[in-house]
Amino acid sequence: MNALVAYFSATGTTAKAAKALASATGADLYEIKPAVPYSSADLNWMDKSSRSSVEMKDPHSRPALADTDAPVTGHDVIFLGFPVWWYVAPTILNTFLEAYDFTGKTIILFATSGGSGLGKSAASLQGSAPGAKIIDGRLLNGRLNESDLKSWVKGLKL
Repeated sequence: MNALVAYFSATGTTAKAAKALASATGADLYEIKPAVPYSSADLNWMDKSSRSSVEMKDPHSRPALADTDAPVTGHDVIFLGFPVWWYVAPTILNTFLEAYDFTGKTIILFATSGGSGLGKSAASLQGSAPGAKIIDGRLLNGRLNESDLKSWVKGLKL
């Protein structure tokens, strides 16, 4: 398995999970960064006019990326991590998927969440990566044990 762990982290929580997963699997690591970083006010889900609320209400929203330097080409398996927003992946993940050709690749989702599961993330992302196989992975919340992560990845039979 030649894997890449690509992740978007608004507050650092998903970054910790991504780094633990990359370390446990020996995968390369890539951070998906927005062109304009999210502020605390942008992430206020209780404010219907906050940036994240506005983006998540619009299924066509595609926040700009800071770069398109992800080493996608050299990897067969992409672990794609994100915080769950409104029961799905943030729309910047659609931007990321649409910026590259994932044909023939397997994308395994992982997420962090304060209260919900992966929801309909796989379905909401599939149209942005035609030709790729997107599968739900799991939540990677809290303390992450390296041997548990290795067992989970081994169980995927990639």
